[in-house]
Amino acid sequence: MASITVRKLEDELKRRLRIRAAENGRSMEEEVRHILRRELCPQPQQKNLASAIRARFAPLGGVELDIPPRSPMRQPPRFDWDNDHDCP
Repeated sequence: MASITVRKLEDELKRRLRIRAAENGRSMEEEVRHILRRELCPQPQQKNLASAIRARFAPLGGVELDIPPRSPMRQPPRFDWDNDHDCP
């Protein structure tokens, strides 16, 4: 495996890299390898939008939602004319 050294890296850029690596649970070196692989290695094209969205959010994991029980349907409103009342 080859190694490289990056000189004259701005302090702010290094700080952001350190934070990003920590958020992803990786070392700074592994985070740089991950960024380089993602940017430089060709990715297979997604076949459709749904697959692209699923692939983008899959690393975040899923969410289980509690579905509330369904209640009985209400009675529909009545529109028939009541003859016991006078029309205004």
